[in-house]
Amino acid sequence: MSNLGSLLERYGLVIVWVAVIAIFGFLRPDTFLTWSNFSSIFGSEAVLVIVTLGLIIPLTAGDFDLSIAQTLTFVSMLTAILSARMGVPLGYIIPIVLLAGAAVGLINGAITLYFRIHSLIVTLGVGTFLHGITLWMSDSQTISGVARTLMQYVIIKRIFGIPLSFYYAIVLAAIIWYVLSYTAFGQKLLFTGRGREVGRLAGIAVGRVRMAAFCASGVMGALAGILYTGTTGSANPTSGTTLLLPAFAAAFLGATCIKPGRFNAWGSVIAVYFLVTGINGLSVLGFRTFVHDLFYGGALVVAVMVSQLINGRKERAL
Repeated sequence: MSNLGSLLERYGLVIVWVAVIAIFGFLRPDTFLTWSNFSSIFGSEAVLVIVTLGLIIPLTAGDFDLSIAQTLTFVSMLTAILSARMGVPLGYIIPIVLLAGAAVGLINGAITLYFRIHSLIVTLGVGTFLHGITLWMSDSQTISGVARTLMQYVIIKRIFGIPLSFYYAIVLAAIIWYVLSYTAFGQKLLFTGRGREVGRLAGIAVGRVRMAAFCASGVMGALAGILYTGTTGSANPTSGTTLLLPAFAAAFLGATCIKPGRFNAWGSVIAVYFLVTGINGLSVLGFRTFVHDLFYGGALVVAVMVSQLINGRKERAL
């Protein structure tokens, strides 16, 4: 019975996801249960998957990164400006914007660690500052005309009808899963998040680990920004704002499955597509767009409560 309970705890979200697919499929089989609909679900939300994966790195270390969505928007705008207005080749743009993302993470980490300010406040301020820079760079306008090569390798080319962006997200999930599960850095990250004083006593350079987590999150935000630009062929100065709440909802919901009580890559991927499937199904049924906020907000609250229950039960068991 305990084994069955453990399996249900680990894969409960997968079971609920399948049940949601079955319900919407029963209600709208002609529109929901089509390969074009599923390929749209998988391909359209690759950016959200990458943002969520970026979030779980500092979250594992016990920090928040509220600037990741604005990092996405800033990098997307920088990519569009360099490509459409300045004609810089894509091969030069990608390393430039990745370095920009890492620099944002470095700033977040430096302020948080040196001044000992909570990461929630620091990253909120840095994200707002980035938003202002993005509006200034773009003159508050959408910039289009990005090199078609980027769109080719993000949204146009497909495998089994699904854009390449989906496969990029899965590869990144596999890398983060391996790093968090099987490397010394992953274990240091976990120990840092569970107890920084204990980590210091164990010989872990907690400050360096947290700094690396912030930088990794910034790079993931930059990757999401590149993919977002390639998905739309343009950059919108407010594009990333709407992704922050869904990403946090997916990160905490993902911590309730696969490895309950821990932020993990595959749980995050499953959580993203569970949430997106729910939104897609409700849209197919004719619900209005305000349902998105209700669904994501409710999912975040429920996910945090379930995560706390799981963590509390494990602590009592220990």
